Amino acid sequence: MRPLNVALVQQNCMENPATNIEKSCQWIRQAAAQGANLVILPELHSSRYFCQTEDTANFDLAETIPGETTQTFSKLAKKLKIVLVISLFERRAAGLYHNTAVVLEKDGSIAGTYRKMHIPDDPGYHEKFYFTPGDLGFNPINTSVGKLGILICWDQWYPEAARMMALAGAEIIIYPTAIGYDPNDELPEQQRQQNAWMMVQQGHAIANGLPLISVNRIGFETDQGQTTPGIDFWGSSFVAGAQGEILAQASASEEELLYVEINLNRSEKVRRIWPFFRDRRIDQYRDILKRFRD
Repeated sequence: MRPLNVALVQQNCMENPATNIEKSCQWIRQAAAQGANLVILPELHSSRYFCQTEDTANFDLAETIPGETTQTFSKLAKKLKIVLVISLFERRAAGLYHNTAVVLEKDGSIAGTYRKMHIPDDPGYHEKFYFTPGDLGFNPINTSVGKLGILICWDQWYPEAARMMALAGAEIIIYPTAIGYDPNDELPEQQRQQNAWMMVQQGHAIANGLPLISVNRIGFETDQGQTTPGIDFWGSSFVAGAQGEILAQASASEEELLYVEINLNRSEKVRRIWPFFRDRRIDQYRDILKRFRD
């Protein structure tokens, strides 16, 4: 057995980045004190979800990597001797920005980064205004706790992304996330959306024989541009096993730390009884590179 003790930080996010970062640090210290050796934060956890509106002033929230925020979390990872997954609005150059996850090693070094590949543009989620699509590919990040396949939020709807990470040797798929309800939607529609969100990710775990972690934020956030009713982030962060089974799930309404022990060796057993990789017809998949088969 290769046990991995994981903690998911499900938090709400305030207007002041310093307040959010300090709150995250408090959660991380608590997670480490309870034995976690891998701690994961939700998407863009240093600020409110600013993509609800298109406002050039929000670009001031971006920062370089490395930068002040990475240095803060790097020092904490080193002090606590944990691997830490954080999420940043990256300023790569003037006019060039990314939605980026950073993995920090136990010694405080940057083990690797992942830039979000699939960028949404939906009501309340105007990410194409802010983020350039990632250009680092689907490459797992080697760490002392294993090979982490980091993806981000909207990536979770694309089976190709999870498959590419698995084919590159990822031992676990991880999605820092910021997703919630339109408060104007009726309850059945809200439930359909959340159920779909969970099911599609459970499907990625099953199809690739890998454990999967999804870490969402929580709480209601207003639209600063007042063009939408805001977003009620549904939390419900969860961990699925290599057969899609739910190993742990957080509340839909509260901040919390979600702990779980994952056996990374279990994927070997699952893939022996469900040999999906063996039976893939790679000679017949050329058309998947087309936008549509007209």
